[in-house]
Amino acid sequence: MKMQINGIQQLGVGVTNIEEAFAWYRKHFGMDIKMFEEAAMAELMLPHTENEPRSRHAILALNMQGGGGFEIWQHTGRVPHHPEFEIQLGDLGIFIGKLKTSDINKAFTYCHNLGLKLFGEIGKNPYGTDHFFVRDIYNNIWEIIQTGAPVFKTKSITGGVFGVIIGVSDIEKSLVVYRDLLGFDVVEYDVTDSFNDFSALPGGKNKCRRILIKHSRKVNGAFSPVLGPSCIELVQTLDYKGKPIYDGRIWGDPGFIHLCYDINGMDDLREKANQHGFPFTVDSAISMDTFDMGEAAGSFAYIQAPEGTLIEFVETHKIPLIRKIGWYLNFDNRKIKPLPRWVFHLFGLMRVK
Repeated sequence: MKMQINGIQQLGVGVTNIEEAFAWYRKHFGMDIKMFEEAAMAELMLPHTENEPRSRHAILALNMQGGGGFEIWQHTGRVPHHPEFEIQLGDLGIFIGKLKTSDINKAFTYCHNLGLKLFGEIGKNPYGTDHFFVRDIYNNIWEIIQTGAPVFKTKSITGGVFGVIIGVSDIEKSLVVYRDLLGFDVVEYDVTDSFNDFSALPGGKNKCRRILIKHSRKVNGAFSPVLGPSCIELVQTLDYKGKPIYDGRIWGDPGFIHLCYDINGMDDLREKANQHGFPFTVDSAISMDTFDMGEAAGSFAYIQAPEGTLIEFVETHKIPLIRKIGWYLNFDNRKIKPLPRWVFHLFGLMRVK
């Protein structure tokens, strides 16, 4: 099957208390669809966990307004390690998660009324799109960005993940992954300066080059109607040498641990990744046909971008639809095309109120 990137499935968020985190993200960001929850041993991630299997607890949470989900992830066999320095613009790895909203003014007022830490007022990115930045209780920074109408109307003020801001040491080297391998082939802006919309962020007054890239083609995988389009913003500071965000720490420790794409054609992707010089560091298909994730199943693989960011790819084989009657949707022999809207309506049955 030809390789196809279908959108951001989820952004991995390492936490220290998974139940607290799921409740917080459900209340504040509307991530209330619990697609799966599993406590197990992460045995295949050895290259990124100091060559030791690690026990963990994970929840995949979605927002029906559209966008990628959160994979909320907690180490349960070791004490999670926080970064030993304040992460700032230009540090290497995922610095900020981008969340969708259909009403930027309402979203800003909502976050202000909840008492969340806001970085300045609503501003505009170099393309002229309204956005603002907010910090959650786990010290992660999120960009809330105006993106248009939601896929499904909910009471949430924000939607799911629209993209990320990644600190890199060399944009041209990192583009080999994001542009050439992942196919983000449209440059929305590529500018160098000190930027007003970044100025309130840690390190935000530093001069930098920032480039925002998107896909030219319309995503059309099974989950694309909900995942929607996405973007990657790369930032390279020119007067500050960034530090690796996960320096001295391992995958799963607090922060943004990986960016995950829903894909089809894992075999083709494996070959393409090798051709571009970024072979899979983790590949579940080597040891098993399908990887059981509790109530969901599929194949997954990882690469590591030049700046250290872990990129996950998931090819879904099975997801739950109605748990009470054991109704699952299987994809093993399914053609690549978007699922009908009525299927996504069933996701609402997994909403946690």
